Amino acid sequence: MHIATTQTFTAQPTFRDPRWLRVSLILIAVSFIVLFLCVPLILVLSEAFSKGWQAYWSALSEPDTVSAIKLTLITALVTVPLNTLFGLCAAWAITRFEFKGKSLLTTLIDLPFSVSPVISGLIFVLMFGAQGWFGEWLSAHDIKIIFAVPGIILATLFITFPFVARELIPLMQEMGSEEEEAALSLGASSWTTFFKITLPNIKWGLLYGVLLCNARAMGEFGAVSVVSGHIRGLTNTLPLHIEVSYNEYDFVASFASASILAGLAIVTLILKSVLEWKQSQNRV
Repeated sequence: MHIATTQTFTAQPTFRDPRWLRVSLILIAVSFIVLFLCVPLILVLSEAFSKGWQAYWSALSEPDTVSAIKLTLITALVTVPLNTLFGLCAAWAITRFEFKGKSLLTTLIDLPFSVSPVISGLIFVLMFGAQGWFGEWLSAHDIKIIFAVPGIILATLFITFPFVARELIPLMQEMGSEEEEAALSLGASSWTTFFKITLPNIKWGLLYGVLLCNARAMGEFGAVSVVSGHIRGLTNTLPLHIEVSYNEYDFVASFASASILAGLAIVTLILKSVLEWKQSQNRV
């Protein structure tokens, strides 16, 4: 005779930190946000409008400021699409193929994160400057890279190229290749598979990487400062123009220009949160 026995398990209470600890940690986090994010932002805006709307608009409409804004936009419009293309190609190659040097390629993608932007700019000076490796040839052909727009674009391109790739690589690894292989086995072309299968699955991650790349491209200072030459109205991007205006005690112009980058930062944070939410929803 078999007697079935049942055991009753008592659910253990969920461990919770003491209330004072939770409150303390929340207060510390909020204090850091207020101190290092909200207060600087308020100071930038208050200084920008310290002399009224007319002075603010006058500072933004100065020829040097307009030139700096245009150069910043041009740099972003060139570097972001190129880095998007590179990120897609690199992510596709690393996640879909096996080849020699794959780990080296993955490591090199992270190189701009480990090298100081100033050092990155100096490398371009050593390569394309008047005394650099290609300086004599460039001078002979009247090609200007350093202290000109091409140098700024190259430096920004180097600093920002990991963002799209680094967002897509783990996403595509997690996604796997089963759906793509199924589409190819059913007769779909490679381009059809990419646009119908791959791109819809990675679109939020791609937009997230593009957003971060654009924000860094428009706000880059160190590498651009080395290769630009600080020529007013020609090679000063918006961050460099802010520094020059501040050093000349033109505080309204400096903080008015800074308010543009601050606004970009706020928009970036909002869009970043939206894209993170969309990406998490897509994974569910």
